Amino acid sequence: MSEAEAVYFSKDFDWDDLKNDVEADPSLRHHLLPFPPPPAPIPPPRDVSGAWGSFHARHHTGKFFKERRYLLKEFPELVSRGKKNPKVLEVGCGNGSTVLPILRGNEDVVVYACDCSGEALEYAKEMVDTSNVASIERRFHPFLCDFSLDGFPMWLACGPCRETSLHKHCCSSEAEEKTEMPLRGFDLSKDSSCLGGVDFITMIFTLSAIPFQMMPKALAECFCVLKPGGLLLFRDYGLYDMTMLRFESGKRVGFREYMRSDGTRSYFFSLEIVRDLCLHAGFIELEVEYCCIKSLNRRSGKSMRRVWVHGKFQKPK
Repeated sequence: MSEAEAVYFSKDFDWDDLKNDVEADPSLRHHLLPFPPPPAPIPPPRDVSGAWGSFHARHHTGKFFKERRYLLKEFPELVSRGKKNPKVLEVGCGNGSTVLPILRGNEDVVVYACDCSGEALEYAKEMVDTSNVASIERRFHPFLCDFSLDGFPMWLACGPCRETSLHKHCCSSEAEEKTEMPLRGFDLSKDSSCLGGVDFITMIFTLSAIPFQMMPKALAECFCVLKPGGLLLFRDYGLYDMTMLRFESGKRVGFREYMRSDGTRSYFFSLEIVRDLCLHAGFIELEVEYCCIKSLNRRSGKSMRRVWVHGKFQKPK
């Protein structure tokens, strides 16, 4: 294993030691304070896609987003040969930094990739199109979707499939023969079946970007479009990550929830919150743990403690 790969698979420090350091530091006290509830319910924001579109326009180069090749080590199920033409739904694909290593690592996989930002999808298509990945037209299907607000389209899993979501999807047998389902212009009323759901959902640094009160609905949507036995593969910001500790008190918009000046937001997860959200949606927990990594800022020479939550959850068979 190379040094570049090894950094993602080691436990460089104990999360409890970091927790103790944060709680003992008076300058970080604002991160620990309860957040007062709003006097009235706050409606879901409708301008999220615009904020993320501007974000990706500023940060779409490979210098900012690198291929997440480590995910194939973290989630080897994505490159296993046990399933014929596995279908992956990448939620919040951004510029394609997760999609590309999956397509490279498994020549049989078909990836459906969504994002709320049209700009991000254009960058993802550009990155994938110039990658020389085999059979890319057949295996990569990007589409615009804000799943936290509007849910997933019916061609992923139709109404009857969602209603029987704890059993075999009603369209599964037909969908196995339709791995090249056309997405543009697809009309469920004219086609006899949907895709029948997907085998895997990858949610990589996506859930943290939506308001906390919308997370249960978002995960329920994921549960509905997964086939029975399918896996939700999760990686996101962990509690007391360096990024969280850099936020000033005025950036708090909720408990452990922050908004940047550009309108994008981040939530920082504890293991308990990830577990509770996923179990409440109906998933079975397979793995959930902190990844605690020390990285070196070459410019300042300072060591930075990064925390991510890694999780695998399964839809009951």
